[in-house]
Amino acid sequence: METQFDCIIDRYKTASLKWDNVRSTFGVDDVLPMWVADMDFMAPAPVLEAIRQRIDHGILGYTERPDSYFAAVSEWMLKRFNWPVRKEWIYFAPGVVPAISFIIQAFSSPGDKVVVQPPVYYPFMNTTQNNGRQVVYNPLKMENGRYTMDFDDLRRKLDPNVKLLLLCHPHNPGGAVWTREELTKLGQICLEHKVLVVSDEIHADLIFRGHTHIPFASISEDFAQNTLVCTAPSKTFNLAGLQTANVIVPNPKLGEVFAAQMKKVHLIRPNVFGTLATESAYKYGSAWLEELLDYLQGNMEFLVDYCETRIKQIKVMKPEGTYLVWLDCRGLGMNDEQLNQFLLTQAKVALDGGNWFGPGGEGFARINIACPRAMLADGLKRIEQAINTYCGK
Repeated sequence: METQFDCIIDRYKTASLKWDNVRSTFGVDDVLPMWVADMDFMAPAPVLEAIRQRIDHGILGYTERPDSYFAAVSEWMLKRFNWPVRKEWIYFAPGVVPAISFIIQAFSSPGDKVVVQPPVYYPFMNTTQNNGRQVVYNPLKMENGRYTMDFDDLRRKLDPNVKLLLLCHPHNPGGAVWTREELTKLGQICLEHKVLVVSDEIHADLIFRGHTHIPFASISEDFAQNTLVCTAPSKTFNLAGLQTANVIVPNPKLGEVFAAQMKKVHLIRPNVFGTLATESAYKYGSAWLEELLDYLQGNMEFLVDYCETRIKQIKVMKPEGTYLVWLDCRGLGMNDEQLNQFLLTQAKVALDGGNWFGPGGEGFARINIACPRAMLADGLKRIEQAINTYCGK
């Protein structure tokens, strides 16, 4: 049966980063974009209706977050994750990546060290370096087709100059939904070494069957007092262009420091549409999300089956969460430049290069499966045909 997610929407000439910015990013424009993390699905109807009503009102002045906004965020966190979040913990940011940048500025000094766990979302490295801090790599380990954390390596690298650890939770690009045991070990090590945890939980709602997201700060009061959690509705409801995120900070002293940093750059008022969309999505978007998760589950299973039966040179790291899937392309025997060019010029698909994600990403590529299944099938067929030609089949 066809669903709303099967509808193919033409996004060309809409100033779409994903679709209209391919040439400036990849140097070509005749490719199928399956890279940057936004979805090719229409946002939930209640969200669009709330925005229409505001437009019909006709005045788009400065806005504040009303009490109903905070209530919607808190209720969402409680219902989905059993995490009671107080109003005073919720701080505004114009996106999770800007929030991480401001956190780095607020809680460290130039020359200090920040831990990341590669291969990982590449803005973690870029933002750290752009702020004059040193990146400390704590590489993940591959075990039975899943990434795990290397705690021994982490302990060796935590010296007094390490101020922050950036946790990608769930993990992008590997799709691991970290378990309570893994998070607890990580949190205890960070407490012992007085390292502040910044938990990027932007993909927290996008969890596949059989797995459960546990907010890092919800594990214990000690963890809560040592953590800033970055959340947003952008990935969940396809609202990235509205530039609205929440930084949840249970520790009031840490909250004051973060708020002071935001005040320095005068980022103290939210986007009127972002505020409306966030509140509406959290109030009325749960049914839409459940349908989306079923569709993404189907896309993920379609991708895994397709590669296992028709593109055996590529191994899929089956994700536990997110709509981003890590493809092990090392079986093709190409270096990173060759692989990226092969996908672009021969397969005619634009994927995120694995080498973008730091050490351990070599020989991989990241594909975005949050698209109509027919589009996913098109992309996979292009890759299959290109590999068959390359292998002389």
